[in-house]
Amino acid sequence: MNTKLSKLITTGLYTEALSLFSNLHFHSHPLNNFTFPFLLKACSHLQLVSHGQMLHAHLTKTGFNSHIYTATALTDMYMKFKSQFLYSALKVFDEITEPNTTSINVVVSGFCQNGCYQTAFDVFKRFGEYKLRPDSVTVASLLSGCDVSVKDGQQVHCWAVKIGVETDIYVATSLVTMYFNCKQPLTASVVFERIGSKTVACCNAYATGLLQNRIVEPVFKVFKQMLQRSAHDANSVTFVSVLSACSDIKNLKFGLQVHGLLVKVDLVLDLLVGTALLDMYSKCGYWHRAYDVFKELRGIRSLITWNSMISGMMLNGESESAIGLFMMLGSNGLKPDSATWNIMINGLSNVGKPDEAFFIFRKMQSTGEPVSTKSLTSLLSACASVSSLTNGKEIHGYVIRTNMNKDDILATAVINMYMKCGHSSWAFSVFDQFEIKPRDPVIWNAMISGYGRNGESEAAFNMFEWMQNENVKPNSTTFNCILSVCSHAGKLEKGLEFLTLMKRYNLVPTSEHYACLIDLLGRSGKIDEARGLLSTIPEVSGSVLDSLIGACNFHSDVKTGEEMARLLVDLDPENPIPFVILSNIYAREGRWKDVEDLRDEMDRKGLKKSSGFSSLSVR
Repeated sequence: MNTKLSKLITTGLYTEALSLFSNLHFHSHPLNNFTFPFLLKACSHLQLVSHGQMLHAHLTKTGFNSHIYTATALTDMYMKFKSQFLYSALKVFDEITEPNTTSINVVVSGFCQNGCYQTAFDVFKRFGEYKLRPDSVTVASLLSGCDVSVKDGQQVHCWAVKIGVETDIYVATSLVTMYFNCKQPLTASVVFERIGSKTVACCNAYATGLLQNRIVEPVFKVFKQMLQRSAHDANSVTFVSVLSACSDIKNLKFGLQVHGLLVKVDLVLDLLVGTALLDMYSKCGYWHRAYDVFKELRGIRSLITWNSMISGMMLNGESESAIGLFMMLGSNGLKPDSATWNIMINGLSNVGKPDEAFFIFRKMQSTGEPVSTKSLTSLLSACASVSSLTNGKEIHGYVIRTNMNKDDILATAVINMYMKCGHSSWAFSVFDQFEIKPRDPVIWNAMISGYGRNGESEAAFNMFEWMQNENVKPNSTTFNCILSVCSHAGKLEKGLEFLTLMKRYNLVPTSEHYACLIDLLGRSGKIDEARGLLSTIPEVSGSVLDSLIGACNFHSDVKTGEEMARLLVDLDPENPIPFVILSNIYAREGRWKDVEDLRDEMDRKGLKKSSGFSSLSVR
């Protein structure tokens, strides 16, 4: 009977194995110590708790539970019944009179798999109590529980060296994964390079870890090394990793080569690989090729594949095609999940279609699917861009109803929306809901820039002072916001004070900060001082020159205006703005011949001034 049970379990026929046991037991077929581990394994795979408990009772009744092999299998079964049975497993283990390394490993591994890492370490200490020696399985299990604490991981690494299993491929791969999870990519790479005979699983773990830590180039190196051994060494996980690397840095050339290899090894129609391939083409801007792959996957496409294609269309500005694919889901027997809805909302918001985004948002609400923070911030940003207060208030209401109003990111987006709609008092009420003010300067920056946008400079200065009193450290963006407020309010002395204050926070002024100050000096009529400050900037940007030429226009400083215009033309030859501003300066001075020459030059270069336009939402 044991041979038949073993074959059934090995081939995954767990239900049939239990049926065979029931039939033989009914006919009083003799059982032995090796019968029950197969049955307990079947119960754990099928999550049949009641069956497992009945077998446990039978084992206790017949005395087979005292056998180490059976008791270990029983412990393992309870561990795999998840959290509510962990201490049932520990109780079974504690009843084993002479546990061995395997039985302790089952408990250590079980607690680690269920997230009870401290308990796993406590059980590990029993090796010393029982005078047993841990093995590679012990170390690998413990390493899976060290994905946050590198200190614990290093301690386990030391144990691996001490007991001589550091070079075991299973342990070495676990060490690589652990160090990557602990954000120690250099150490992970050192461990990986020391591995002698690298397996596919080991290389895949290394590539995955690199991508998780946003390190892309070495992924190509390890992929090429695998191919040098044999193209057939690489599996679907390998190809997904290298295609993800191509996507991250938009390396279309390498992606095309990988596609060719996939055709050669007949893996294009692998669902995971095919989805990664179309995602790579989408992110490299080749949505036509992505769609060709999508069509090839007909018949095996999952919702993830559809979501990837819809996202790719949105990414490439093909919103109508994305909407078409979204509408086709139902006819293909699929139902949109949370990811699908959020892709649609984000995509439509980002391509400037707020009305369509809100339509999808309302449809999503009717299904009961939760809206992601990213989608809500995209919707709020869309509201802010067209000053749609009605829709913005609707989103704010949803945020409050779903108890997400204390989320810093969402609160910042709501504040930004109200500020851009001209309702600074409502924005302040959102900010003031936090009894303990957020430590992240982003939300403070939104308040400061919002007050500045609405002409409430004193409120902006007070907010900055409040920020300092709360010991929230301003960042570079904070000073950009407050200097912009100074510029628009004409507060030259304050602007200079804030620039000096940056040094106290070890912040180096950027071209944006200098642009604000130059604009402030220019507005104050101090063109020479602004010109002098410009000469101290190591890298002059267009925004700085824009600020100064605007001041020259306002104060009719022809000489500096001509200089700035020429610098701007050198920096951006396709930009007509410097010609237009300089033309205005000449016109104000009555230099009509110079105005005519400038316009002739613009005509020769094919430059035209863009017409201004405004938009607002009407309800």
